[in-house]
Amino acid sequence: MTETNVSRAITKAVIPAAGLGTRFLPATKATPKEMLPVVDRPAIQYVVQEAVDAGLTDVLMITGRNKRALEDHFDRVPTLEEQLEDQGKDKLLRSVRDTNDLGEIHYVRQGDPKGLGHAVLRAKVHVGNEPFAVLLGDDLIDEKDDLLSEMVAVQQKTGGSVIALMEVPEDQISAYGCAAISQVEGENFFKVSELVEKPAVEEAPSNYAVIGRYVLAPQVFEVLENTAPGRGGEIQLTDALQTLAKGESEGEGVYGVVFKGRRFDTGDKLSYLKANIILAAEREDLGPDLRAWVKEFAAEL
Repeated sequence: MTETNVSRAITKAVIPAAGLGTRFLPATKATPKEMLPVVDRPAIQYVVQEAVDAGLTDVLMITGRNKRALEDHFDRVPTLEEQLEDQGKDKLLRSVRDTNDLGEIHYVRQGDPKGLGHAVLRAKVHVGNEPFAVLLGDDLIDEKDDLLSEMVAVQQKTGGSVIALMEVPEDQISAYGCAAISQVEGENFFKVSELVEKPAVEEAPSNYAVIGRYVLAPQVFEVLENTAPGRGGEIQLTDALQTLAKGESEGEGVYGVVFKGRRFDTGDKLSYLKANIILAAEREDLGPDLRAWVKEFAAEL
């Protein structure tokens, strides 16, 4: 455990958002996948809100070409605000202004698409020598689950890096990074001893999958700079974390928090559709009518 990292508050979040969204073509031909709506907010807004709710008010998005809509969404639109105010549409006005006030949001382009590890490395200048969070835009974590705050607390206690884990069926583990873990005595988190990116089912060290939330010690940047391209010819964050997991020096060591709440993968069509239906069904303004319609529709199938 390192006193330097443990005593330093975490305020910065990095959101990689440079992917092309090919699984949602042609919808993402001209629209960033992060801007696809989940009910009435783009998916990326849920992720930024999660970071802000955990106290991370300095957000850096790693973007790419054709991602200007992300910047526009979190920017002011004075003419729209004036029109809504003049028309007395106060609720809509508040929803628009909320997107302007989520926090301090910065942007840097990834440039070459060299993988998640490379995207995280692009944050080095902005982050500096501080621990920071990484939130993948495809993963929506239920706002009732305070996963990120729990991970921040573990990082502050250990001084290492922290990953979010979710138990998945064994036959699905090859779609994820996978971790071998052991219980830390007296704690509700785990020590990670091995990480493997998308292993074959028979070679997986467990069925604990790495999901898209990380709280990383700044030592990860030096490791990423010296990490050779791995699976798919990309610089894998998993490979860098495997190196840190083996170390015992300051800022090394990797720990896992097992998440048992509700998560949606908005990069997957079926999960994306479920997110829209479930979240809308739980809202006071949409839920009653939608739930009634779903029952009627299901009865007709």
